[in-house]
Amino acid sequence: MSWNERLEGGYNHLKLEEDLRRLADRYPFVRLERIGFSVLGKPILAVEIGDGPWRVHANAAMHANEWITAPLLVAFLEDYAESIVSGDLLCGKSGAELARATTFHAVPMVNPDGVELVLAGAGPNHPRRGDVLAMNGGKTDFSGWKANVRGVDLNDQFPAFWEAERERRQVTAPGPRDYTGERPLSEPEAMALARCVRLRGFHLVVALHTQGREIYWNYRGLEPPEAEAIAAEMGESSGLKPVRLEGSDAGFKDWFIAEFRRPGFTVELGCGENPLPAGQFPSLYQELLPIMEKALSVLPFSPSAEEKAPDDGRR
Repeated sequence: MSWNERLEGGYNHLKLEEDLRRLADRYPFVRLERIGFSVLGKPILAVEIGDGPWRVHANAAMHANEWITAPLLVAFLEDYAESIVSGDLLCGKSGAELARATTFHAVPMVNPDGVELVLAGAGPNHPRRGDVLAMNGGKTDFSGWKANVRGVDLNDQFPAFWEAERERRQVTAPGPRDYTGERPLSEPEAMALARCVRLRGFHLVVALHTQGREIYWNYRGLEPPEAEAIAAEMGESSGLKPVRLEGSDAGFKDWFIAEFRRPGFTVELGCGENPLPAGQFPSLYQELLPIMEKALSVLPFSPSAEEKAPDDGRR
């Protein structure tokens, strides 16, 4: 089935689970796991490929109406796995060599409840129909919804100057976007992602969003020296613009940089109004492909012997 057919009607957690299980069945080296559950009990699934010392993480669909980032990341996983088997090059690199040098961990859909709300709305059987309709001002169109099903913006949930972000947003109640929650990591989706990162000790992370065709690579001067150069190379190969972002806190890459002092990137794919139409999928994928190849192969330093085993991520 082509991606054109797979994206008909959007791409929810059921399609994701079907694709990831098919991927794991086809390629025995693809490892599938559950890192947690959403508010409504949907599994938050992750895939791991490779067993090298360079540990890279990517996530997508943290914002509900940016759901197209989930199938984009799945498409990359499929192409990466196939390149390992076939020997075909991935952006000029050997997939098999990348897998020997790198352990790649991906969470394609951080916010499955929110994605479902954007795609299917809150019908009569939705378990939180009254709450989400009230938060959405009574509107049944949820295309502007970024938050999880409790009305919390998951990318404002991380403990990196969270209080400053809450003050900046000035959103005091749950809703479609920009509400930081009552405290950092109050939401199960954000907590699951943070726990996963702390346990695995990644060297570099990429958070996929839409839109703007920009790459954010810094955070309050806490980013490592190589981060700007990596962003520049990602930008050159993808056509996206590296941007030094100021005045924004509590995002996933902000927290990763602040806590681990390692390279973290927020990638804003495409242009237009979210949710971007499925017809943009091919062009968005052409933007994504060289960025992911760079993340997997950059190796700005050689992990020492003590770093080669997963740790709690707090070195």
